Amino acid sequence: MTLLNNLLASLPFMNAERADYLIDSFWPMLEAGLLYTIPLAIVSFIYGVLIALGVAIIRTIPDGGRLIRFLQLLCRIYISIIRGTPMLVQIFIIFYGLPEVGITLEPFPTAIIAFSINIGAYAAESIRAAILAVLKGQWEASYAIGMNYRQAFFRTIMPQALRISVPSLSNTFISTVKDTSLASLVLVAELFRVAQNITAVNYEFILIYSEAALIYWIFCFILSLLQNRLEMRLSRHL
Repeated sequence: MTLLNNLLASLPFMNAERADYLIDSFWPMLEAGLLYTIPLAIVSFIYGVLIALGVAIIRTIPDGGRLIRFLQLLCRIYISIIRGTPMLVQIFIIFYGLPEVGITLEPFPTAIIAFSINIGAYAAESIRAAILAVLKGQWEASYAIGMNYRQAFFRTIMPQALRISVPSLSNTFISTVKDTSLASLVLVAELFRVAQNITAVNYEFILIYSEAALIYWIFCFILSLLQNRLEMRLSRHL
C-alpha cells in the first residue's frame, strides 16, 4: 500500500494526502457498485425486458379486434410518454409524487420501478423492430407446415427476433449501469452516492468523481467484452 501511495503521490497534481484519499475511497465505491449499482441494473433490466416483450408482442399483432387495438393504443401512449420525458423526472414522480396520493416506496424499489418502466419503453421498440426484421418467408414456412399464428410467432419468429435484438438490448443494459447514478438523487447508496458522501467530507471533487468514473468505465468495459462474446456466439446460429 505504501508503494501504491508513493506512486500516486508522484503523479502531477498529487501529494501524499490526496493519494490517501484516492486509495481509501476506492473500496467503498467499488463495494457500492457491486452491492447496489450492478444488482440495480440487473433487476431493472430483467423487469424492463419483460415489460418490453409484452409491449412488443401486443404492438406486432396484426388485424386485432377492438381489445387489441385498444391495448396497442395504450402501448403507444406508454412509449411516447416514457421516451418523451427525462428519466430523472420519472424517478422524482415515483419517489416524491406518489406519497402525495398515499403510496410510499423505499429508495431501492423506487429506482427499480423507474428504471424498469424506462427500459421497457426503449427495449420494446428494439424488440418490435427485431420482430419486423425477420423475413416474411419464415412466417410462410411456418404456416406451410401447419402452424397457427401463435405457434409460428413463439416457435419460429421470436427466437430469431431475440437474437437480432441482442446488440441493442446489450447496449441498453450497459447504458442502464451508467444511468443508475441517477438513483443517488433518491438516496440509493449506489456507487455515485458513496462518491458524493466522500466528497462532502474531503472536498476532493475532481479526484473522487474521476475515480468513480473510472469504476463505471471498468464495469462497462467488462460488460462490453461479454456483449461481444455473446454476439459472436449467437452469430453462429444466424
